[in-house]
Amino acid sequence: MVYLGPGVQYVAESGRAFISPNNPQDVLMDNKKMLMMQKRDVILTAVFSSLAAIILIAGISAACYFFHKRRRKRDEEEEDSQEVTYCRKVEEVQEKKSRLNGFLTLKTPLISTKTLGAQLETTGSPQAKSPAGSSQGALPPEARTPTASSKGALQNVKGDHPSMAFLQNRSISLVDMYIDNSEPSENVGQIHFSLEYDFQNTTLILRIIQGKDLPAKDLSGTSDPYVRVTLLPDKKHRLETKIKRRTLNPRWNETFYFEGFPIQKLQSRILHLHVFDYDRFSRDDSIGEVFLPLCQVDLSEKPSFWKALKPPAKDKCGELLTSLCYHPSSSILTLTLIKARNLKAKDINGKSDPYVKVWLQFGDKRIEKRKTAIFKCTLNPVFNDSFSFTVPWEKIRECSLDVMVMDFDNIGRNELIGRILLAGKNGSGASETKHWQDMITKPRQNVIQWHRLKPE
Repeated sequence: MVYLGPGVQYVAESGRAFISPNNPQDVLMDNKKMLMMQKRDVILTAVFSSLAAIILIAGISAACYFFHKRRRKRDEEEEDSQEVTYCRKVEEVQEKKSRLNGFLTLKTPLISTKTLGAQLETTGSPQAKSPAGSSQGALPPEARTPTASSKGALQNVKGDHPSMAFLQNRSISLVDMYIDNSEPSENVGQIHFSLEYDFQNTTLILRIIQGKDLPAKDLSGTSDPYVRVTLLPDKKHRLETKIKRRTLNPRWNETFYFEGFPIQKLQSRILHLHVFDYDRFSRDDSIGEVFLPLCQVDLSEKPSFWKALKPPAKDKCGELLTSLCYHPSSSILTLTLIKARNLKAKDINGKSDPYVKVWLQFGDKRIEKRKTAIFKCTLNPVFNDSFSFTVPWEKIRECSLDVMVMDFDNIGRNELIGRILLAGKNGSGASETKHWQDMITKPRQNVIQWHRLKPE
């Protein structure tokens, strides 16, 4: 017999172990120790499993947050890069026009956190810099408050002032690119804001007050709205309100200051208010937006607005740069397709194979068709292709050009990316109709214009 432990004996002959009845207390102690060890193992397993789950969830949350933040920054950078060339051209055109009208335009930042030392007064005369680095001390006493004369100057700028030639002679690309005068396709709420102009510091003061009847974007039946503020065409500098949690009627009551803006420069800006629903783990949802040309606002009255939000365009198809020219003597209408940008992707690889198809129409009757070459795997093709059509002078106001940007597919039917209708009457938009009218009033000249493509 061999001793194996307290209360356990081993019989060599039979090869069996049995509990000795002489030590029952030792057996109970062993059983208790085994139970305690098992409980400890279960508890440790549960604790470590919980810690691992918490660490995993925290890691996933942090990764989603930083991924969302980086994607949002990348989207903004892409949008800025798309607009930088256009904004530079608009600034150059506006600067030339202001010089022709006898005004001097300063290159001032859109949003400044400090008061600028050297600015222009509303009359266009430069003011000296004060010792403290602020423009306030250099202003004459009568210019330190918005007097009747300064208000009158503002009204003249808004009305009969020569600088308002901007409204008549401006490039159609600026206002028409952003302003849509059609009624909202759906109700996405309203926004309340006010404007004020500080003559002393040449500063525009914007107050975002509240929103009303916004749509629910979250599963809880509410939204987390905030407002993004931009002075177009500059999209690089943006301001945002605070996020209001779980509400469809937010009250922001926030004030924004756009410093260093002479009134003449401000007249060429468009105020853009874009309401978003904040999402922590995905891209923020667009609720609606408002565009307000400041040349249409009398800032001396400190106006307050309730504006209906318009839902953003769900189908952004891209833009097409075209040129029109008509020779009355030879009755030749020439359409030049220069290039396209930011076309909508139609293929799985995130690209398209675009080409342009053009129909000459008289009323609803199609007369003649032309096509460009196909450009593979690009959203920014350069066509540089011209088509000429014979159109008598007496028919030039009755015809139209149906321009369709298509995506070529080897298998299946080619898809429409977007289209425009160039016509003197009932064009597909204000810019298309204006382009045709400019072509007629400027014979034998190439009239170049960007157009936003419309979905079918």
